[in-house]
Amino acid sequence: MLHAMIMAGGSGTRFWPASRKLNPKQLLNLTGQRSMIQSTADRLSGLCPLENLLIVTNQSLVESISQQLPEVPRGSIIGEPAKRDTAPCVGLAAALIASRDPEATMVVMPADHVIGPDDVFQDALNHAAELVEEDPSRIVTFGIKPSYPAEAFGYIERDGEALVQKRLPSYSVNRFREKPDLETAKAFLAAGSFYWNSGIFVWKVKTILAALQEFQPAMLAHINTIASTIGTPSFDETLQREFTAIEGTSIDYAVMEKHENVMVVEAPFQWDDLGNWSAIPRLKGVDEAGNTIDGEHIGIDTENSLVRTENGHLIVTIGMKDCIVVHTPNATLVADKNQEQSIKQVVAELERRGLDQYL
Repeated sequence: MLHAMIMAGGSGTRFWPASRKLNPKQLLNLTGQRSMIQSTADRLSGLCPLENLLIVTNQSLVESISQQLPEVPRGSIIGEPAKRDTAPCVGLAAALIASRDPEATMVVMPADHVIGPDDVFQDALNHAAELVEEDPSRIVTFGIKPSYPAEAFGYIERDGEALVQKRLPSYSVNRFREKPDLETAKAFLAAGSFYWNSGIFVWKVKTILAALQEFQPAMLAHINTIASTIGTPSFDETLQREFTAIEGTSIDYAVMEKHENVMVVEAPFQWDDLGNWSAIPRLKGVDEAGNTIDGEHIGIDTENSLVRTENGHLIVTIGMKDCIVVHTPNATLVADKNQEQSIKQVVAELERRGLDQYL
């Protein structure tokens, strides 16, 4: 049976000041009527029953996510006691699912992607699940056909010809590549055999657990200890102790780059990982002056800027070009679009000064 796991533990610091530790990007409404995690859960509606949906986040966000997704059983929202990257997150979820359904097929996806249309996405997931059922040793991921030489994404290089008689182009993976510099990204784009790494996976739980046993035995030992206490009073204490003891790493590095039988399906759906404020105009569009406005705003001689405000607070901009202005109740960002990467430095400086009220 199909199970799904949403990874929802990110901090979203590049969306400061809207994204905060207790209200990060995945809990925000950035592009539509629903928050990102609500949209991700909606995307799975009808694909697998709610009791087969698992959300893994950090402990401080469990209650907030439960409030946003009251239909999801409270026990299906798992709080990590420490940040340990994606491999332990995936391993923990796989162990929890395997305790209920050892033969389960598992879909893994982040909570902060913009994907559509939903029916095309679900059809693609069903296709990937068919590939896994056909060969249970397979791990399947989705590749996004690149439209420009992006430096912000990892890449997947396909190998050879597509499998015949498949509904969607499906290839063996040659190798995974880290985020490249611009010249390398241009070469990837020109080659025509590289995809952006979507971070969406489909596999048998027994296959991913076996891969972790092969490539990350120390990590899996901690996870197995946690799994041995599922349904017992000692589960929370064991999760706290054992998960914190894990040495974290990404699932790409832990398994995907090493597993022999990996396939990439060329994604037929629209996809954006919404990595920073500059992604918002791409998704919400711009007005005749090139501005993207979310909230009350009066602009005079304002061009190619993003303005976001809330609670009816009016922002007036005069003589501004290529700027980002984001207002929240206790912090306001005014930045040159070309220096957006410095937002992470702002967050680091707030941490250094102990200004937790702004984090």
